[in-house]
Order: sequence, then structure tokens, then C-alpha cells
Amino acid sequence: MNHLNDMALFVEVAKAKSFRKAAEAARIPNSTLSRRISELEKAIGLRLLHRTTRKIELTEAGQLYYARCKRIVDEARLAHEQLGEMLEQPTGTLRVSLPVDLGAVYLTPIIADFARNYPSITFEFDLTPRRVDLVTEPFDVAIRIGKLEDSGLIARLIGKHSRHLYASPAYIRASREPTTPANLTEHKCICMPRSPNWTLQRGTETVDVDVHGRFTLNNVGMISALAVNHQGIALLPEKIVADDLASGRLQRVLPEWQGSSVSIYAVTETRLIPAKTQRFIEFLTSKLS
Repeated sequence: MNHLNDMALFVEVAKAKSFRKAAEAARIPNSTLSRRISELEKAIGLRLLHRTTRKIELTEAGQLYYARCKRIVDEARLAHEQLGEMLEQPTGTLRVSLPVDLGAVYLTPIIADFARNYPSITFEFDLTPRRVDLVTEPFDVAIRIGKLEDSGLIARLIGKHSRHLYASPAYIRASREPTTPANLTEHKCICMPRSPNWTLQRGTETVDVDVHGRFTLNNVGMISALAVNHQGIALLPEKIVADDLASGRLQRVLPEWQGSSVSIYAVTETRLIPAKTQRFIEFLTSKLS
């Protein structure tokens, strides 16, 4: 690889016919450039340049080497330019694994904005609650919520969702509205599996409340729908219920309290990701953060 870099420096010297001008173009000291060319000549075993105090000329070997090297350096420069264009306007199919609720309810308009900005990308989305295997399955990135297992994959924090308590106005009218977190034990709470308690925070104060109810499920969209249909109090991400809250179908319960925030991650197999994936992660981060 060092020879390739020295090759590019040799081309600059041959074009400029001056170490000083070539050093200025390469933005390195003149002495460093001279040493690198000498090392290149030593590695090849032939003198490439005739050096005098007044000018620099190519030897016969140098002329042949320059003709070959210039094509290689020009191709490398073109490749870099094309990759730069790809970074600006990436192409290809982006394959993404998404949580069902986050993808369908909240990320859809964000993804639509991204698609408008990058018309050369096509998309394949897999909305599933399962954790896809990024090593053996053909996904570019997986969006995941909550605590991650130590898997050796690369996880980037792209946002956090605050969570609050919500219920329908009809449920609140039919039940005594809770005034403290402890009152939640007297209410029907719509729960997630393996979450027998809710951790609530108010400033620096934190409490854990054991909750129970008739419904336990792992789908945020259905939890929200059950709350809209007067089936109890739900602890939900604010963004998921924004429309129901704005329309009055849901209202905040214990508004001074909130649940612990939920982290959202973009997970990839490696840090070396194509431009389409890099731009997608950057776009989500700008919107979710």
C-alpha cells in the first residue's frame, strides 16, 4: 500500500518536473517527498529520475513507469470521486429489520422523507418482533428498542422515547383517577410480558409500582388501541400516542410522573457499512434525537 502512495507522489513529481511544486501539491515537506521517491526507486531497483540542480527529467525506466502509473492514479482518483458521489446520492437496496409498532406507527413518515431525499435507494423492510440474525440473514441494519444483549454487533444509539401514562377519558370518568403512583395498584393496567412493575420518575424521585390488569401483550399498537377502547391505563411512548392524545381519545394520567425512557438503536454487523446504510442511520438519528 505504501508503494501505491509513493506511486501517486511520483506521478506528481513527473508532471510538475519539480520536487518543490509537487510537494506543495501533495501538501508534504520537500524533504519527505524526496525521501519517498528515493525509497520507491530502491524498491523497484531502477532510477526513475535524473536530478540536477536546475531540473528533473525522467529516465527511460521513469518514462515507462510514469505512463503506467498515471493511468492507475487517474483510475484511483476517479474511483474516489465516484464513491464521493455515491455518498452524496447512494444507490442500491436497503434491507432493514424494524419493530412492528415503531416501524408502522412512528417511523413510516420519517422513512418516507428519507425516500424522497434519496430516490436511487429501494427498500425491503421486515417488520417483526423477533431479533433477526445480522450475521446470517441479508439485512443491512436492524432497528431495536430497549436493552441490548452483548452480541458482538455494532449498536449506535439513535434516539430515546419518553414514556407516560395514558387512559381514555371514559375510563377515567368510570374509575377514580389516580393521584399518586400507589393508586395504580387499584386500576386495570395494560401490561407488557415480563413487566410486573412500572418504574416511574418525578424529577429525582423514583418509585416502582406493582401493576396488574386483564391484558398482557407485547404489541404497543394494540396496547394503545385497548387504552383508547377504555380497557385501562397504559405506559406508552409519547410519540406512539401523539394522534390519540391530540384527538382527545387518550389523556395523560399522573402528568407529573413519567416512565423510564426507552433507547432506540441501529444495529449493524460491522462498522464498515455502505453509504445507503450510513445515510439511513444518520437520517433516523437526526429525526429521533
